[in-house]
Amino acid sequence: MRKIRIAQIGVNMYSHSCEIFHTIKMHPEVFEIVGYTLVEDERETCAEKIKEFDGYPELTLEEILNDKSIEAVAVETDEIHLTKYAIMAAEHGKHIHMEKPGSQSLADFEELVNTVRKNGTVLHLGYMYRYNPYVSDCIKRANSGELGEIYSVETHMSRTDGEAVRSWLGSFRGGMMFYLGCHLIDLVLQIQGMPLEVLPFNTATGYGDINAEDNSLALLKYPRGYSIVRVAGTEIGGFERRQLVVMSDRVTVEIRPLEFNVDADKKKTRYAQGVAKREAVMGDSSWSSSTYTSEQFDRYENMMLAFGAMVRGEKENPYTLDYELALFKIILKCCGM
Repeated sequence: MRKIRIAQIGVNMYSHSCEIFHTIKMHPEVFEIVGYTLVEDERETCAEKIKEFDGYPELTLEEILNDKSIEAVAVETDEIHLTKYAIMAAEHGKHIHMEKPGSQSLADFEELVNTVRKNGTVLHLGYMYRYNPYVSDCIKRANSGELGEIYSVETHMSRTDGEAVRSWLGSFRGGMMFYLGCHLIDLVLQIQGMPLEVLPFNTATGYGDINAEDNSLALLKYPRGYSIVRVAGTEIGGFERRQLVVMSDRVTVEIRPLEFNVDADKKKTRYAQGVAKREAVMGDSSWSSSTYTSEQFDRYENMMLAFGAMVRGEKENPYTLDYELALFKIILKCCGM
């Protein structure tokens, strides 16, 4: 198998940059890591995270962009800068894995999509649940019609954040909706398609005199009702209540929590379904419910191995450029933009 020469552009404080680089390191049979570069003020703001790069060359951005032997990059800087650096990589013909969802400029995201489309290269975005096998199976069953006539999808993804994270949410419109809600919007759109209307409700709890939008709700209107995206940075025990609920005329499928970290030492990027998938099925005259717990799986490993297969031309990206652009537009609407 041909190895992919890859480099990483940037590191972020509150997203998945280290997990991505760690996963690339786990698979030397797939990736040959050329090096990394730090952009913006990451040497100061992300000093603790930079140790993930120990043993690998630190390059300049120009060295990465101008080295034609580097065919792929992971763009993992802070959300507000993502699209800017991804455009640079696209202009140099690189295949791109990018942290979600991009900066908040629609014009810049359209430029990125158009450049990638012209080049015929890969644009692969790191939405968390795309490679969760239990979520993927639920979406597949929904799209096939197996789950019946779906009228609503409810999604929750909250956690308990400190003041530093909640202050940082003020860097962009929509706050927590942009930061975490984007993952859930992706799920709703995969199951139900584009909504008829988007109603955003993004607010600030004001705890600690922080006015960033840390408590968010969006309603997506569909022909048979509304679907819900709910995120907060102030929910005690919110991580364990992360869930996807799909409701139809025949069945209710609930996955809760969506994922659970089973490696407290973070020596591996290993996640598992913490509780169970519950499925309630309507029979002739009554309904029955069953519950089961998943086996372990590695979210990032599935994600980056798929990216490698796309770069080698062995796998087609199921998320088209048209879909990524449509998703981005809905995310901005959910953020009140």
